Amino acid sequence: MIPRYQKILFFVLLAAALAMGGILWHLRQRAHERLLAGEDSAPTQAPAVAPTEQATLLVANDMDGSLLTEAQALPLPADPGQRARLILGRLLDLYAQPGAAHPVSGGAAGIAQVFLLPAPNAKDSPDQDAQLAVVNLTTAFAAAHPSGLETETLTVLSICGTLRANLSHVTQVRFLVDGEQRPNMAGHADLTRTYLTADATPAESSTP
Repeated sequence: MIPRYQKILFFVLLAAALAMGGILWHLRQRAHERLLAGEDSAPTQAPAVAPTEQATLLVANDMDGSLLTEAQALPLPADPGQRARLILGRLLDLYAQPGAAHPVSGGAAGIAQVFLLPAPNAKDSPDQDAQLAVVNLTTAFAAAHPSGLETETLTVLSICGTLRANLSHVTQVRFLVDGEQRPNMAGHADLTRTYLTADATPAESSTP
């Protein structure tokens, strides 16, 4: 004969098991409903893609210290700051490729942000819409950059020239590294000064 306390214990455990099963079934149903709701609210159209436009890059060449123009077809957003960041990212991607004429590792990830501001004394210049571009590089890019006055200067000038070629109102460029002023790129090129985009002159044109 089964003792009374064992019968009570059996029914208690059975009730607990049934209750847990009911809770699990309810939670499963709610998860299924949330999944269906998520599918119903998903966009039915693909997000808009920026139209492809031609950008002009000023690509540095370590062999003769020149800047060569190169046309690139890129999907460019309307926002000028985003356009500048994407174009400069493409420039750095070229430098990160094997066999690059100006090898610098890091690629597009080296450009954190690009800010466009009214240039100082713009009202006194012929271009009253003149802008100052603040290029915020990453610490990783600056730390990995090859050291040397010429190679660092070529990187800086190629960035300045590329900005001028694609955003005509950008006349000045300042550099930050992770949002802070840094004395130099990798020991030589001065990052505390303001660079004039007019100083970055291409040597010749080339086609991709």
